[in-house]
Amino acid sequence: MTGIRIYMEGGGQGQGRAILRQGMNELLSGVRDLARRRSCRWKLVCCGSRSETWRHFSRAVREDDGDMIVLLVDSEGSVKTSARDHLRTQDRWSMDGIEDDAVHLMIQSMETWIVADPEALSSYYGQAFRRNALPKSKNLESVSPREVALALRRATRGTKKGEYHKIRHAPDLLKRISIQRVRERCASCRRLLEMLDSKLGK
Repeated sequence: MTGIRIYMEGGGQGQGRAILRQGMNELLSGVRDLARRRSCRWKLVCCGSRSETWRHFSRAVREDDGDMIVLLVDSEGSVKTSARDHLRTQDRWSMDGIEDDAVHLMIQSMETWIVADPEALSSYYGQAFRRNALPKSKNLESVSPREVALALRRATRGTKKGEYHKIRHAPDLLKRISIQRVRERCASCRRLLEMLDSKLGK
């Protein structure tokens, strides 16, 4: 393996992708830095739409240039099968020839990972942030995307920064939240980190 490339859903169009990439790179800084210490190239690509993410990932897999190619998208619902089978059924994507280790989900959405660290959100939004509005479940992956989105709106509505906005707020929040808290409450995050650590020989 000469490098790791992660193709991630999100960022919209234009500069939003670069800003989201910075945020996610910071959240994954531990494994990113480990890759660099192992002289392994690291690249995270925010691709915008779900279909565009799949297109970029599929092309990279076909090129097969020796890098570890990883897909990271929202599950957009509960997951009762493997990540590969979930996407094959839900999105009708062909998973022929794609290894389990290459397919990863944010269950049930990126915002699920974000709400895993209430302290970071409280620090970011400041006065009038309603921490009690956030989901309290230890297993956040059991909470629907709709519930998470509603909780974020309720928690942030009265703050000076205003109601949570994916493009404006998510990149900064990803830089602040604790990856340890995310992995504790979101098994999908833990699976991604353990896979990357294993590939890097940690």
